[in-house]
Amino acid sequence: MTKPGGLRSRPCAPVWLVPFLWTVALGLWGLSREDSVWRDEAATWQVALRSTGDITRMLEHVDVVHSLSYLFMHALFECFGPSTTVLRLPSVPAVAVGAACVAEIGRRLSGSAVGLGGGLAFGLIPSVQFHLQEGRPYALVAAGSGLSTLLLVAMLQERRNRWGHWTAYGCAVLVCALLNWLSLLILPAHLATLARARAGRGTWVRWTAASAAATAGAAPLVLFSRTQSGQVSWIPPLTWHVLIGPAVLLALAGAGALLDRPRAGRLSVTAVGLPLLAVPQLGLVGISLFKPLFVDRYVLFSLLGTALMAGVVLGALVEAVRRRSRSAARRVLPCAVAVASVVLLPQSLAKRSPQSRVDDVLAPAAQVERWKRPGDAVLFVPAARRDTWSVSPEAFAGLRDIALKETPERSGTLKGVEWDAARIRTEMLARQRVILVTDAGDASGPAVSARDGAKLSTLREHFRPVADEQVRGRRVTVYERRTP
Repeated sequence: MTKPGGLRSRPCAPVWLVPFLWTVALGLWGLSREDSVWRDEAATWQVALRSTGDITRMLEHVDVVHSLSYLFMHALFECFGPSTTVLRLPSVPAVAVGAACVAEIGRRLSGSAVGLGGGLAFGLIPSVQFHLQEGRPYALVAAGSGLSTLLLVAMLQERRNRWGHWTAYGCAVLVCALLNWLSLLILPAHLATLARARAGRGTWVRWTAASAAATAGAAPLVLFSRTQSGQVSWIPPLTWHVLIGPAVLLALAGAGALLDRPRAGRLSVTAVGLPLLAVPQLGLVGISLFKPLFVDRYVLFSLLGTALMAGVVLGALVEAVRRRSRSAARRVLPCAVAVASVVLLPQSLAKRSPQSRVDDVLAPAAQVERWKRPGDAVLFVPAARRDTWSVSPEAFAGLRDIALKETPERSGTLKGVEWDAARIRTEMLARQRVILVTDAGDASGPAVSARDGAKLSTLREHFRPVADEQVRGRRVTVYERRTP
């Protein structure tokens, strides 16, 4: 392409490429988190290490909602071996794809400035940065949700009802639902967009067919996971402070909507971004009124809408500056991103530290390896803290888990099956040294089960602590038998 006068202009890079590369850079920065793995990631890690048969047997009892994610990570561990890099790396390009989709949607609906601003903003959102480096499926859901929304926008803009495109849309929604079936809340958000766009009858028919097919495909998973609803019993009921975050997001999105200047007869960013943010958040709040389920990561994909509305604000700022100076307008986005990066730097650093998570399963394993002696026994309070053994079995070589009746793999569970309290007490009294792995805090505090009560009471009555260390949310204590 040549400009008047014979000068050859350089081809412009696609708008989505810059946010994609920017988000990848953010994701690779501090990916190992000082070689730490917290309990949620440990669940992914230990299940991915099992055989396909063992995973299938476990899913019959627990965590069927994450079945696709576990099988995907199992394949990666088989190909590349287990490591924190392999565990978290899929989330990096996934979030980057979400940012690229935001950029392309913004560009299509309101121009390059809106698209570029929204795409760059997505990777800076603190919640997104948390899951950008997380060995869980929520970043993958964000990527699929971004793709399905982009497909919807493209079809509404082109006013073409190609079954191939609608099939791709339905597949994207289905895969997201198999990763986390609460992602189906994106469908009423897209419904609101269709209504706002005044879509034609053919579009409604094809969207309904694609949505129904995706929902039907996910229905068996949804229904079976209901039999494992005890897994989410830890989620507290809704309180006002839980709703502060969604309320702030909605207020900011509303401010962005006021700045949106849609072109006559065309779909606007607000018609896409506002429902994408509001409907999943409000939908999960509504569900939680009957069954407590409100956890922000379950609707992480709704932050795609937040980024779109942020793009509207940045686009309006660029336009306001352009009226005065075109050269100055080119510097608005880089300056805005730089300022936001500096302001959010403490948050960014915090998200990349081990302290940003509840605990770290690798640190106590290293402590056990330093303190263990031949013939030592090991105990876990509660039994779920056995994840540190499952992730780092080599650190526990030579130790006997005297409370364990059936291993997690054989029992088809995450934490294994333990002996009854009397048997555990007998096994403890036959030992001279016992290493206890528990949560940080007072190990003599109230127990959550009779088995844990037997462990702690026997330690208090017949053993004395000779070494104790709290490390990254866990506590390791070495007990020796008291002299009669």
